Amino acid sequence: MKKGAGHHSHLPRLKKIEGQVRGIAKMVEEQRYCVDILTQLKAVKSAVKSLEGKILEEHLNHCVHKAVSARNKKESEEMVKELIDLVKKSSS
Repeated sequence: MKKGAGHHSHLPRLKKIEGQVRGIAKMVEEQRYCVDILTQLKAVKSAVKSLEGKILEEHLNHCVHKAVSARNKKESEEMVKELIDLVKKSSS
């Protein structure tokens, strides 16, 4: 795996998600209404999915694009395989 550049820009969003998850844990401890907990879980799921999309987009636009532009066939093939494996994992 290659080290990603610019991931620090995602830390505020991750901290917000972390806070949301802590809030859900508190709701569970307080035995809050199920629908309220489920609503918050859906919000966290949506936030994680959005962040996943942004990181994937950056990976394609920067890492993969750089490998392809440099005509580094081995690195390009490795990255494509990584993405295929990632898509297969999310489908199951």
